[in-house]
Amino acid sequence: MNFATIQHIASATVSHKGSHFHGFLCPSAQFEATLQSLRDEHPKAVHFVTSTRAFNAHKQIVESFSDDGEPKGSSGMPTLNVLRGANLVNVGFVSVRYFGGTLLGIGGLVRAYTDCALQTIASAALVPYIALDSLCVHVPFAKLQHAQYLIKKLDIAMLQQNFDSTGAELVLQASGEILRSFEAALGI
Repeated sequence: MNFATIQHIASATVSHKGSHFHGFLCPSAQFEATLQSLRDEHPKAVHFVTSTRAFNAHKQIVESFSDDGEPKGSSGMPTLNVLRGANLVNVGFVSVRYFGGTLLGIGGLVRAYTDCALQTIASAALVPYIALDSLCVHVPFAKLQHAQYLIKKLDIAMLQQNFDSTGAELVLQASGEILRSFEAALGI
C-alpha cells in the first residue's frame, strides 16, 4: 500500500449552517504543539476535534481520535476515516469549531467534519511516505572521510556519532535501500 504524509501544516475552513470549522493537518511530530497553539489562538472555539495516524516502532499503524464534547461518533471517527481513505500516516488533524447557533444533528456534524477534513487534505502538499530504518555501524578512521561523503551524497540523517580509539560509531537513518547502498559502498 502506498502511504502519503505531509511535511508542513495545511489548513482550510468550511462553514455549515453558520458554524465555522477550521481544519489543520500537521506532521505527527508537531501535533501536540499545534493543538496547544490552536487552543491558545482560538479561546472562543467550542470544540477541538482531533484524529491521528502514525507508525509505531514496530511498523504498526496506531490511530487515535477525540470528539471533544461533540456527540459520540459524530466528529473524531469521521475525520479519522478521511485520513484512512487518503492513506495518510504520521499526521495529526485538528478541526476547530465555532458554533453558529444552529444544531446540525449527528448527520450534519458527520458531513461538516468530513468536509473540513477533505478540504484540508485537498489544500495540503502531500508527499509519499518513505519508511525509515536505522543503522548503527562502526567506521574505522581510515574510512571515516569516505563515510561522511556518502552520508551527505545519499542524504542520510546522522542521529549520533561517538568516537573511540579506532574510529566512530555512527547511528544513521534513511530508507533501508539507501542504508544498504551505504554499507556496500563503504565495504563494511
